[in-house]
Amino acid sequence: MALRSDWSQRKCSMARGLDIFGDPWGMLVLREVFFGNGRFDAMKTRLQVADSVLTRRLASLVESGLLAKQPYDDGGRTRQEYVLTSKGEDALPVLNAVVIWSEKHLQAPSEQAHMYVVHATCGQRTGSADTCTECGERLTAENTSWHSLSRSSAPLPLATAPQPTDKPATRVKGGGEEGTAA
Repeated sequence: MALRSDWSQRKCSMARGLDIFGDPWGMLVLREVFFGNGRFDAMKTRLQVADSVLTRRLASLVESGLLAKQPYDDGGRTRQEYVLTSKGEDALPVLNAVVIWSEKHLQAPSEQAHMYVVHATCGQRTGSADTCTECGERLTAENTSWHSLSRSSAPLPLATAPQPTDKPATRVKGGGEEGTAA
């Protein structure tokens, strides 16, 4: 059964984008991968999502070219982890915009439920999804951190897409703490 209508061939750019970004689970999966949490079991635990839902969302993000599978050794067994592609990394301003808008307009249920976009270069929170409002520098996955109060007392650097010369994916350590909040 289809999850929803296919909007990939619509004449409207927003509709085509929503074909990928219009699903909350897909956005939350991308959040996890940006936090360096690209292994299935770790995502499942963090998101508290059913295997079937996570499997479909991961397949959709791989098919759309935002994520890629990369093998890793799990104690003698080869498994797959999900890493950003350059196309996936380009989605950062979309996720930043959702975080910034939510912080501005939606009440958090607790103090630990806040998440901020931080420009790591100057160390300041930003109110813009693609440019630091403090120093004016363009935000990229390499120079942006997310400060999720439920994950860490300090901002966490984001994962980036592996470069063509990289063998392993650029991973961020510490982003996969257990829990359900951002």
